[in-house]
Amino acid sequence: MARRSRRSAWKNNNRGKEYNTLGDTYARFLLEEIIPQVQKDYKLTDNPEGWAIAGASSGAICAFTVAWERSDKFRKVFSTIGSYVDLAGGHVYPSIIRLTERKPLRVYLQDGSSDLDNPFGNWPLANKQMAAALAYQKYDFTFTFGDGAHNSKQGASLFPEAMKWLWRK
Repeated sequence: MARRSRRSAWKNNNRGKEYNTLGDTYARFLLEEIIPQVQKDYKLTDNPEGWAIAGASSGAICAFTVAWERSDKFRKVFSTIGSYVDLAGGHVYPSIIRLTERKPLRVYLQDGSSDLDNPFGNWPLANKQMAAALAYQKYDFTFTFGDGAHNSKQGASLFPEAMKWLWRK
């Protein structure tokens, strides 16, 4: 009898490479492939103030990277338990933010004191460093820090508040 392989879906995908990598690849994917398909059925605003992107964990650094690379299109970011650690170079963002002219972004960051701490970095510390860099450059941002772990509980509970904050006038 042949033995079945029980491969983990998490170990057999490109999520880490696609989401954690810095650069404009994912932004181009959205703007050149996904959004044109959506626009076939829906009218989207041309005003970048009407565009937001959100994510959790690797999705959070991906969302931030998309807005960072294409602030001409995406101006608002909702980032929960963001992986701003050295999974694919994201730990350099605080330095990049401090050394780069401020971009027209509004950022809502969330993390918790019980988030991950492993060989790639310390998520709570990395998110605190992101907040400090955004403050240093006088970005329009807020940082909600609780006692949560690496899950969606706190981020999901904050979602309505975050949307009101991001879309305020």
